[in-house]
Amino acid sequence: MTSGEPPKYTKYRAKPSLLKGRKEPSPDAPKAPGRQAEPPDLHPDGPRPAPHLPYEPQRATKRRKPISKWRVARWVLGAIAAWLLLSLVVFLVSAQIQQGQVSDETETALAGGGLPVGSSTNVLVLGSDQRPEGTKEAGASTSGPSRSDSIMLMRVGGGANSRLSIARDTMVDIPGHGRQKINAAYAFGGAALAIRTVSAYTGIEVNHVIEVSFSEFPKLIDAMGGINYKGSCVVAKINGGYKNGGVTVRIPAGKKTHLDGKQALALSRVRKNSCNPAENDLSRARRQQRIIGAMRSRVLSPSGFVRLPFISWNVPRTFKTDMSGPTLMAVFGSLATGGTPETNVLGTISGEVPEDRKQRAVSKFLDG
Repeated sequence: MTSGEPPKYTKYRAKPSLLKGRKEPSPDAPKAPGRQAEPPDLHPDGPRPAPHLPYEPQRATKRRKPISKWRVARWVLGAIAAWLLLSLVVFLVSAQIQQGQVSDETETALAGGGLPVGSSTNVLVLGSDQRPEGTKEAGASTSGPSRSDSIMLMRVGGGANSRLSIARDTMVDIPGHGRQKINAAYAFGGAALAIRTVSAYTGIEVNHVIEVSFSEFPKLIDAMGGINYKGSCVVAKINGGYKNGGVTVRIPAGKKTHLDGKQALALSRVRKNSCNPAENDLSRARRQQRIIGAMRSRVLSPSGFVRLPFISWNVPRTFKTDMSGPTLMAVFGSLATGGTPETNVLGTISGEVPEDRKQRAVSKFLDG
């Protein structure tokens, strides 16, 4: 080595292991024999390379679970439960708003009762024949006391599920008014006298009452998206027919016909059927029961499920009742899950019902 030339250094590198990466020697580790430290600023191949930074492994990303049929089923069940809960809340709010509209006399006439879950409950449903001003429908009342257009007893809860419809022309003893048609009791004393008359005539104690408002009835049917009705042939003009601002009803025999709210209400009011002039009040009562059955089928259909919150809001607005929201919910729950029993219609063309026939109808209702 000549004077003035930089010293030459021999560089030794350890061979990397096949299983382990290169390991930098510790600064405090002893030097290998014959190995000299490199000057900090000199390197035979140019500038000294930057020190090797320690290895930092990347964070492992969380692996998403694949979408399985069980996850989809849980999502669907959760959505259904949320929709049902929403409908329940809407129903209870609407029922709370409508509660307390029956008279004190009506409350006094009722036998009372708890929730129709563990025990049977008798509910009297009354429909008034009062019509809006300007109606051209024969026999309809537009002002003052109105007669009950329909009278039906429902027995629900505690495993019971039966119906008893009383023809409106049935002759009975009305307390304080002598022997009259049973529908006159509502005109004389409202729901309170109708309750006492029905209870005295049948011997059935009435726990709750529902007074149907026909002015709100079409809104409920429309909230359901209409109903599919199937029955005998009906051709009639209600309130003068379409030409006079009313409704013309045309129902073919044995075929399902889709009806909106106005059409369903008109069908329930038909008294004179051009397709069958021999029909009487008993035929009309059976037709009303078919309408109720069609409404129930609609609510339990997929279309009814989609519309359930709208239906829940309109149901309590269609009638007046003594029942609170939870009691009313229990009644409709029993109706929805109890099937559609055959409605026994009590009455005759003459209006006089033999005592033995009445007792058979009452026993069947109580045992149902």
